[in-house]
Amino acid sequence: MGRTSKAAPTSHIAVGAILRFAVSVTTTGFNLHTIGLILIIVGIVSLVLSMMFWNSWGGFGSGGGTRRQRRVTPDGSGGYTEEERTGGTA
Repeated sequence: MGRTSKAAPTSHIAVGAILRFAVSVTTTGFNLHTIGLILIIVGIVSLVLSMMFWNSWGGFGSGGGTRRQRRVTPDGSGGYTEEERTGGTA
């Protein structure tokens, strides 16, 4: 899924708050205050989901996975020996 970003939910909340509380325009067909409220709700839900998945994933450098190491060394007679170790945490 890639990196988890909190910029989009935060911008949804900011734009929604501007539309909800700072804009005083009367329109026909749609209500800007309602759109602002919807953006705030979507931003909050996205932010909460993002933080839940970030915590379950563990983030960067938390040791949530295993580390695999492979060492290839010359054996002295023209060949190579491979040694592989799996275990520990990343």
